[in-house]
Amino acid sequence: MTEFLELSVTLGFVMVFLAVGLALWRLAKGPSLPDRVVALDMMTVAIVAFCGLAAVRSGDAAFLDVALVLALVGFLATVALARFAERQTIRREEREGSE
Repeated sequence: MTEFLELSVTLGFVMVFLAVGLALWRLAKGPSLPDRVVALDMMTVAIVAFCGLAAVRSGDAAFLDVALVLALVGFLATVALARFAERQTIRREEREGSE
């Protein structure tokens, strides 16, 4: 691997770790459910980027398969959590309307 590519991949790893750390902080702090859903989605995207960087560094394409599966599962999880949050909001509005 060339020196420039090695430096770029290392810098990419640092940025991904920073992104995961900041998203984890937002996931723990909240304050609302949509904030947590977005933080979880950001963590998923960062981990997919990590898999891509690992594939570049190791030269093994198996990491790209892992990244693809993780991206699909992350998308489905985000959609499911968004539906849950929407239903929770609708139920809250119905309770407030009936009172």
